[in-house]
Amino acid sequence: MQSQHAAQRPPHSSSDGPVVDVEQAEAALAEHYPRLVRLAYLLLPPGTGRSRRVLTAHALAQRALPRGRTTAPVIPAQSAEAPQDAPAPSPGRDGDPGYALVRLQVVRTALRAGGPLRRALLSPPLPRVWGLRLHPRSGGADELALDQRLSALSGPARAAYVLRGLERLADDDVRRVLTDAGVADAAAALREADGVPAEYRLLDSPEFDPCSLQARPTDLLRRRRHLKVALASGCALVVCGALLGLPGDGWGPDGAAAPPYARNPAAQAALDPAKLTRVAPALWKASARTDFSVWPARGDLTGDRGLLRRALAVWARPGERVQVSATPGTPSGGPAGPPQLLYAGTVDSARVVILHDGLRIARYAEPESGARGAVLDLARVDGADRAGASAVVLSRVDGNVRYLAAPWVREARHRDLREPDAGATDLTLTGGVTSPLASPALRAGSCTSWNVLELTDKAGTRLMTDLAELVPARLTAGRPGAAGETSGAGTLRAWAPFACSLVSVRSAGVRSVNAWAFAEQPLPDGAGGPADWVCTRAETWRGGGSRVLAQFHTPGRPSGTAVAKAEDVPQCGARAPRVLAGVLWKSPAGTWYLLAAGSRGTTSVTATGGVEGTAQGNLLTVEAERGAQADLVGTRKDGGSITGLG
Repeated sequence: MQSQHAAQRPPHSSSDGPVVDVEQAEAALAEHYPRLVRLAYLLLPPGTGRSRRVLTAHALAQRALPRGRTTAPVIPAQSAEAPQDAPAPSPGRDGDPGYALVRLQVVRTALRAGGPLRRALLSPPLPRVWGLRLHPRSGGADELALDQRLSALSGPARAAYVLRGLERLADDDVRRVLTDAGVADAAAALREADGVPAEYRLLDSPEFDPCSLQARPTDLLRRRRHLKVALASGCALVVCGALLGLPGDGWGPDGAAAPPYARNPAAQAALDPAKLTRVAPALWKASARTDFSVWPARGDLTGDRGLLRRALAVWARPGERVQVSATPGTPSGGPAGPPQLLYAGTVDSARVVILHDGLRIARYAEPESGARGAVLDLARVDGADRAGASAVVLSRVDGNVRYLAAPWVREARHRDLREPDAGATDLTLTGGVTSPLASPALRAGSCTSWNVLELTDKAGTRLMTDLAELVPARLTAGRPGAAGETSGAGTLRAWAPFACSLVSVRSAGVRSVNAWAFAEQPLPDGAGGPADWVCTRAETWRGGGSRVLAQFHTPGRPSGTAVAKAEDVPQCGARAPRVLAGVLWKSPAGTWYLLAAGSRGTTSVTATGGVEGTAQGNLLTVEAERGAQADLVGTRKDGGSITGLG
């Protein structure tokens, strides 16, 4: 198996590894938090109890951040020795020094938690859940048997097994991580781990997922005695407080909203269902605008004034029973005036209202059964064009998502972005509402498919993807500034190896993601067809926070590998359609190479540091040592220069 990881060197690197600052480590921890918590959970001794083990695993992952700039370990790369039965690696982990650093800290602290004294000292003050016992979902007999076998191992041997299987590390890399974590005899730990069958696929089971939990009550009798005392003294306070704080017309009509805090004409108008803006059904056909402002009101509950009143009140004053979410950069306050009604209807056992105030889309949902509580989702959509206003998420249930499509959408289909040659499947459109399709946004485990929404109108066909937000993101392909839709066969094939990298921009307020194939590079030692260099750039609704990934894909591998990343940089965008990136790559003959590529207009590429070399043109191939670090600089046709991304 060919191996590859990022080859660019951060500033102030040492001979042992790159220097990682707190921000880089925090980004790695946030991006790979579920995997790090799973790693900690598997490494902790099972004798602590499942609930305590869950809380301790979260505490260890959250305490893995360094206090300052820290030298990261040399980054292990996947190799032919990696276990074949192991789960597929998460996109972006391979070659990330920030991830390598926090992973090492998680391993180190989990191993130190083995003794009874250490377990007492590690009793985490945070996170803490009162009145509930939390534990992962139960797996099958195979998972239970594996957990029992792992519990019989020593801490270092258990770590060796998990690093082999969960992290897909070869034995040399496992030995290096264990040694860095303070294990005295890593070789003995590997030998002991050999005694457990290599059922590595089970490590991705819900049995070992401390981020997907079940809750059970604790000590009900003791809590009941305490509650009797508390209720006797607190009942009078609750009643008096309710009487003093109750507004004149009561809370009932406003549902889950908090008490009103302002009484003025503008605030009152914004809460009046009768003053909602309703657009004529055919206005979009004659209007020069094609955005959310010309969407008509749809749904079977547009005349339910009680529902609309509750939705407006909760938007303005969400109470304690309301789950509120907002994309980054989205103001969370109520509308300044009467908003526009886009939808009110029943969807998947919930009553849903979609509103638009010119800046944001608001989605209000309450149980159809009348149970208490509500959900309020907000997303910024200012400046939306025809493509950006193509659809809104109506509901997510059991891993599926339904959309409300724009009135100009004629057809809706879905397809697997990882299978470009497979056909698209038709979706029904009923009053603009699509039939459900599987969403990739919140799926756990390895990425084996990536469903996208394909919408067709008279302007053409475009692809949208769910990134766990209210408005799906548009997918495009091509040179920045001249990118087009991805519905063509060629652009679908260009996106296929990099579809799973979209997981790295979930819940980031992303408006669109473009994939730009900026170079092809022949591989040395007769390794076959050329490798593809692709730069993906995610733009946000708020303007800032754009994310750029340089990705490398070799023939025969199902997915590309992210080798460099940056945020809020002009590279790979319409303002600066240029990029330079490099990767360490192991040939089938066993030789390591530094491969680097620049975009069109790059006249030479130079590597300095751990690897020295210069090449004319936009491609560089030079032999290197495993783990070497290099700085890349390119010259451009216009006389300027470009440095490596990252």
